[in-house]
Amino acid sequence: MRLRSLVLSMAVAFGATAHADDAGLLYTLHSAVTLPSTDSGWDYIKMQPGTSRLFLARDDDGLTVFDVDQGKAIATIENSKGANGPLLLPEYNRGYIANTDGSLLSIDLKTLKPIERLALDKDGGLNSGVLDPATKQIHFITGTRPTESTWYTLDAATGKLLKTTKFPFRKMDDPAVDGAGNIYAPARRDNLILKLDSKTLKETARWTVPCNVSKTRWQPTTKRILAACTNNTPQVFIFDPATGKVTSSVPIPPSLDGIGVDEKRKRIVATSNDGIMTVIDYKGADQIELLGTVSTRPEARMSYLDTRNGNVYAVTAEFTNSKPDAAGKSKSVAHPNSFVVLTYKPQ
Repeated sequence: MRLRSLVLSMAVAFGATAHADDAGLLYTLHSAVTLPSTDSGWDYIKMQPGTSRLFLARDDDGLTVFDVDQGKAIATIENSKGANGPLLLPEYNRGYIANTDGSLLSIDLKTLKPIERLALDKDGGLNSGVLDPATKQIHFITGTRPTESTWYTLDAATGKLLKTTKFPFRKMDDPAVDGAGNIYAPARRDNLILKLDSKTLKETARWTVPCNVSKTRWQPTTKRILAACTNNTPQVFIFDPATGKVTSSVPIPPSLDGIGVDEKRKRIVATSNDGIMTVIDYKGADQIELLGTVSTRPEARMSYLDTRNGNVYAVTAEFTNSKPDAAGKSKSVAHPNSFVVLTYKPQ
């Protein structure tokens, strides 16, 4: 009932519901492939550029490689238990995987064999990583911490650790990289975007944004940052670093975790664990408008948009929520052998 109520409230907020022949179907479910699984959770899913291989970080079940064209899993990487966030770099024939135990796994992308599992952080898991083409370095970032975040900087070609940098923020998420020496890093709980020098990671500017920003994407043709937020004021917005201003925004459901850009169709797609895919019209450098929403499945928060064909892949599982505790919080437990890869085709 909660999910249905949310979908109805979204329809009211975004305008009256239209018939399919009036508005057109935005995306339709093409396939749902169930994989063997435990009760493990999951996090990032990412495609290897230039291939049909989708890498699924499935925590206790490790890093699974799923061929989206064949519709089947082709491998599970050895020694990948705790997989949380893959970074795939075919130009170096390397994949780097952030793990929940604070280690970083490197793999050979051609053979899918492990190269090294490097212990980095003893205080918890690594969350995600990014490549800076200007320095040929990669940065991996810790998950939520009590007082500060740590960035681990490594050589992209070899995986050699170069330095560590501390930031006074509890949670920092996926940064945007412009390839020209700047990194735009979100400090989620502080409603900030930081501008960093990519050589030194020194802060050169900071801007306050209207929400808990968790996703940022650099748009090279417009010199803008595409960003998205969770929590109390969830939205997708365009940010202009030249002026330090938000130029356009669209409200979205809470619990966002996936965002992609379809350059061919000029669309932005955002997914959340409320079972809603928000589809946004990317009308120009500083103009975005809601196209509509598509129902997916509960907990299908993490997604990836295939730039080859515009398909959107999302993952979820069946689950049971426990009785709320004294603080009103429930625990979700995934059902074994219910993990599913969903493929949505653009219409």
